[in-house]
Amino acid sequence: MNNRLLDALACRNQGRPPVWLMRQAGRCLPEYRAIRETISLEELFRTPKLAAQVTRLPVDLLGVDAAILFSDILMIADVFGLTVSFVEGRGPVVEPAIQSAYDVDKLQPRDVANSLSFVFETVERLRKDLHVPLIGFCGGPFTVASYFIEGGSGGKELSKTKSWLFSDPESFHRFLQKITDASIEYLKLQVAAGAQAVQIFDSWANVLTTPAFLTFCLPYLKQMASAIKEVPVILFCRGSTLFPQELAALHPSAISFDWHRELSDLRRDVPKNIAVQGNFDPHLLKAPPAVIRREVKKLLSSMQGEPGFIVNLGHGVLPDTPFEHVKCFVDAVKE
Repeated sequence: MNNRLLDALACRNQGRPPVWLMRQAGRCLPEYRAIRETISLEELFRTPKLAAQVTRLPVDLLGVDAAILFSDILMIADVFGLTVSFVEGRGPVVEPAIQSAYDVDKLQPRDVANSLSFVFETVERLRKDLHVPLIGFCGGPFTVASYFIEGGSGGKELSKTKSWLFSDPESFHRFLQKITDASIEYLKLQVAAGAQAVQIFDSWANVLTTPAFLTFCLPYLKQMASAIKEVPVILFCRGSTLFPQELAALHPSAISFDWHRELSDLRRDVPKNIAVQGNFDPHLLKAPPAVIRREVKKLLSSMQGEPGFIVNLGHGVLPDTPFEHVKCFVDAVKE
């Protein structure tokens, strides 16, 4: 069993740093594209045998040091009786959209174990033969709420979401708490099924002002990080480089950073008992291999000797990234 990731999450890794990538099982892999030619994303997420197969692909093809469950943060819509579809060129669409305090108050969560049983079956299948740690995950409550509110049409501005949280913060907090409670149970059930670490993705946190981030993101991330005691918890927010000390105060096992500050600088803002993950710019994976190797070397040199360091991107692999470039990145770390 390759335990580099778990050792780094415990800040005791003594060899080369582990490497894995957000969105590592996706369109950069030809084998994934072949599967997607015959099956929709919705069906792929809900078919444990196929979801497990896709989860394994980057481990076998790229040689990464961890697998992350092939799913989507919006699967939790099932718990609330909402439907989610993935529309080509538009992204996820949630129906019906949640648009008012009235909608929030009538939103009654269903049994998580039954609603998302296909996810837990996928985890159980993977743990039978994976030789690297398996990472489970869910979305941050603010990010999930924004998808529920925008319904898939909000773009990067999240105008409906921001209008709501500023005009009626009380009902917005009620909404976030319902999502938080369901998400904690969802993560605990992933862990019970066999996930060895979990990552929380608050991918839209960067659209908020600092006061709004501290009010509408941080308290709910704290609840989630505090609730999961059985396995390491990794926090990821876009915009995380603005809040290293605030995120560290939540006492996660690791913080995954974007690329807007040098990781060696961020390391000084984070206590030594919390691992740091990141923060290679995913756009660099479109550069020539010589550039990728040079930039990987710079990152590794700046973090040399750090026992709590996990190599990753500052966000996910971009859809049109060549497979050979992603493989070059992983190989450069391992070499």
